[in-house]
Amino acid sequence: MSAIEYRFLEPLDVLFLRGNKLFGDPGSYGESLVPPWPSVAAGALRSRMLADDGVDLPAFAAGREPHPTLGTPENPGTFRVTVFQMARRFADGRVEALIAPPADLVITEQDGKAALVRALKPSTPAAGVLSSSPMPNLPVLAEAERGKAASGYWLTEAGWQKYLAGETPLPVDVIKSSELWRIDPRVGVGLDATTRRAADGRLFSVQAVAMIKHDHRIGTKNANGEEKPILADYEVGFLAGVAGAMPPASGMVRLGGDGRAAAIHPAAPNAIEPDYAAIARAGRCRLVLAAPGIFPEGWKLPGTDADGRFLLGEVSARLVCAAVTRAEVVSGWDLARWQPKSARRAAPAGSVYWLDEIDATPEALCKLADVGLWSKGGKDAQRRAEGFNRFWLAAWI
Repeated sequence: MSAIEYRFLEPLDVLFLRGNKLFGDPGSYGESLVPPWPSVAAGALRSRMLADDGVDLPAFAAGREPHPTLGTPENPGTFRVTVFQMARRFADGRVEALIAPPADLVITEQDGKAALVRALKPSTPAAGVLSSSPMPNLPVLAEAERGKAASGYWLTEAGWQKYLAGETPLPVDVIKSSELWRIDPRVGVGLDATTRRAADGRLFSVQAVAMIKHDHRIGTKNANGEEKPILADYEVGFLAGVAGAMPPASGMVRLGGDGRAAAIHPAAPNAIEPDYAAIARAGRCRLVLAAPGIFPEGWKLPGTDADGRFLLGEVSARLVCAAVTRAEVVSGWDLARWQPKSARRAAPAGSVYWLDEIDATPEALCKLADVGLWSKGGKDAQRRAEGFNRFWLAAWI
């Protein structure tokens, strides 16, 4: 496993985390993407590294002045983002990663709080049941009575550890997004490119994301018959992990749209790794996308043939089931070329794939997790450096 340098990025202002949807026309509404793509962290850290090293930016953009670890925009170097997650930092400096529930977890709530967490299980359809799924099994939620799934929850470190071990997290292992950030709508004004003044009739709205800070109110509690506020004892930001380079350990970066300031803090999070030896012995596991997956065949894992056989690196398995939510489109802005990046259809982070008949050593599984889901013929060096196609392996019990 490659050595990883971790950094906690603490927003100092509201963030504009734009996705790939156009906005700016009269009456339009720009939604924020939380969490943003890992390319947000990659761009922020690389820009800061270039500035710190005094690199001639036009020459770097043109490929005439390569950086020792960043390479050039056309041929990236050893730098790559391996981790990019929501996180919170406590007063003692401890950083806890927060994970969006994978697609095989269903959370129901009661009285505005998480009441039950259940997991989908691969099941063979009964005879006569038809579906459009190409997989032999379907992800099924067995329940005694119908319930409505709730959204807006995140797994804590304890919940994620249980998930990787094959256990179902408990309601105490989740936290609501309202305890992590708030949406602050802002109104923008379109500018006339010729006169450089406000254009008539061109008002639009955008979502600003305000991260929870220490002592912010995140709820209320009843104490001695009085409603008292619950104050946060943490600050919310992002945990970024970088391999193949030494990112800055202090100072600030420009983060998201409009380049809002974020402070950089060294971080040493708990390294929660799956038990690769146990997975190799069991011969089956769940593969969970940690970042959007840009795959040649849409949702399907690279290295999977028409019969569902998976072969990538030194890992062979059979894909028997998948829980993939609606596809998203990944794009971005290319600063070097000063133009939009190519829009790519991607399988969303949190998508779950069940692999059976695994033939691999623990070392091979670890190596594949380190490299990511990139086939030899489909490796996109730029997107790989930005942190796409990353995944976790979790026990399947």
